Amino acid sequence: MKKISDQLYRNQSLVYKFFLYVATVVGILYLFPKGGQFKYEFQKGKPWQYENLLAPFDFPIHKSNDEIAIEKDKVLKTVKPYYNYNASIQPIVEAKIEEQLENYLSDTLPAVVKSKIESVVANVYKKGVVVSFAKEDAGVINLIEEGNKVKEVKTTSVFKLSQLHNFVIKTFDKEPYADYTDHIYELLMDVMEPNVSKNENFTKKAKEEALSKISYTRGTVTSGKLIIVKGEVVEGEKFNILNSLKKEYESQLWSESNYTWIVVGYVLLIALVLLMLLLFLNKYRNEIYNNNTKVTFIFMNIMLMVFLTSFAIQYNVLYIYIVPLSILPIVLKAFFDARTGLFVHVLTILILGFLVPNSFEYIFIQIMAGIVTILTVSELYKRANLFISVGQITLVYLLSYIAFYLISEGAFSSEDLWWILGFFLLNGLITVVSAQSLIYIYEKIFGLDSDVSLLELSDTNSRLLRELSEKAPGTFHHSLQVANLAEAAAIEIGANAMLVRVGALYHDIGKMNNPTFFTENQKGSINPHDELEPKESASIIIHHVIDGIALAKKNNLPDRIIDFIRTHHGTSLVYYFYKKQIDLEGEAVKEEDFRYRGAIPFSKETAILMMSDSVEAASKSLKNPTYGIIDTFVEKIINKQMDEGQFLNANITFKEIEQIKKILKQKLVNIYHLRVEYPE
Repeated sequence: MKKISDQLYRNQSLVYKFFLYVATVVGILYLFPKGGQFKYEFQKGKPWQYENLLAPFDFPIHKSNDEIAIEKDKVLKTVKPYYNYNASIQPIVEAKIEEQLENYLSDTLPAVVKSKIESVVANVYKKGVVVSFAKEDAGVINLIEEGNKVKEVKTTSVFKLSQLHNFVIKTFDKEPYADYTDHIYELLMDVMEPNVSKNENFTKKAKEEALSKISYTRGTVTSGKLIIVKGEVVEGEKFNILNSLKKEYESQLWSESNYTWIVVGYVLLIALVLLMLLLFLNKYRNEIYNNNTKVTFIFMNIMLMVFLTSFAIQYNVLYIYIVPLSILPIVLKAFFDARTGLFVHVLTILILGFLVPNSFEYIFIQIMAGIVTILTVSELYKRANLFISVGQITLVYLLSYIAFYLISEGAFSSEDLWWILGFFLLNGLITVVSAQSLIYIYEKIFGLDSDVSLLELSDTNSRLLRELSEKAPGTFHHSLQVANLAEAAAIEIGANAMLVRVGALYHDIGKMNNPTFFTENQKGSINPHDELEPKESASIIIHHVIDGIALAKKNNLPDRIIDFIRTHHGTSLVYYFYKKQIDLEGEAVKEEDFRYRGAIPFSKETAILMMSDSVEAASKSLKNPTYGIIDTFVEKIINKQMDEGQFLNANITFKEIEQIKKILKQKLVNIYHLRVEYPE
């Protein structure tokens, strides 16, 4: 038992990945449709690629969504809405009119006018009074009277309060009433109330009853009947029959007898896709694979996209085009790299292919959008870049979908097309709004860092850099110079310029512990190394790397920045003090006492910093530099680093190193303001 527990403890990272893998497979499986998969793939407007298809069993022909929508619309138009007639309103209104006529208008209106008003009101309320009718209710309504008696009434015969003014003018336009129309209108406006109101409950039930009588099928295909022959174009009735067979096949396949095997099939496919992801990370992105937080982050994002797509399908299948899947490669590229982002995006789309209809069309469109995302999204700390990239992604969405639509429909003839194009535009808007916010949230939750956080770290007014400028001003100035050199070199070879710049700004923060022991911070002729043994001096110089790492961790700098501190000297030799010790003791000096502990650079960015740092620091010793001196100087320093094997672990080529040399030479020439010497 102890051996097992020890084994589990030693392999806890692997155990965690296994449980994460299983949990993700189960989670995705739960979101999958409860049905089998039709074994034939077909698209409207394209030829049938398989052998002649005969009906395997009897099945009904389902009506298309457009046909059902038209039929529902027709049925709903035949349903007469229900309205309640409230007889108790009339006596209340008549009493109010009588009171008004006696108390307020007794001297204003003649008796004949009063009599006419009472007669008109009684007649109007007998037929019914309503505020107004909705446009769809115009025509005939079912009026529910006392005792739940229902009679059909034309809406034109019911008085509408919205037309009261015109009614008064028309009814009282003759003598002796014409002079009193304003008084009559004000009176009726104050006291009249509707006694006819819509009965929403009865109307809703009537509509539901009418809709329940609609048949969603028309006709039946008998077993053995020829459905389609090889090479025949899938369109019209053939398309409807194939869709009907697909629905019936999938519903019959998902039976108790087949349930277990279908689940096994889904599990194998999902497990295979996620296994490919783990193998990719293990082989090509080992630093991600060995970090369980990063693996969890990737798996969680895949689950999130599957959940959002599944959620959209439950409401309306067209809503899948609103799901901002391009956020996945944007986020992954921001935290990792383009290749990882595209690989994860493609695998996620393959999983989603089991969820969505027209899977080939969906997979093609989303993969194209993912490729454009990877190719266009860069330097997200520049706000305009995200807008431009999302605009290009949206354009690819629109063009791809229009192309598929024209192939299947042959013309712009469906309202759904404009809805889906609108959904793609909404997709782009959601992506723009949420991408930056999501990156920030992920940084805080998972402790990751993106170019956006690097931009914040590059602020020279940040607390740590300000402290460096105060305690070690020479080192701060050196770091700024190195940052400029390294950034230019990174741009030249296509490396991450922002990462290199930030790494350069912080690479020497360890010198704050003993600033005066470093030449750039010494004032006057006093040098504290004069009072120390060469070995002690070398130890202090070497220790600034360790001090820098400790200081960076204390101030919560990202691991990617700490890597620059750790590797910027690699395993190089503190040659000045090593040579000085040899002069004192002879050849018996231990070289390891004067060598940095490493590690050596393991990326283009860390290699660039090592070269830039060494060249900038050594350039301070140049006296009367010329083009030739600078050229020889840079070549000598970098070639020595190559001979020592400092760049063996960095994925940098000889060509790129030569490009970096060229840039460093140009920048040093600019720093020393070298000009062409004119003849006297």
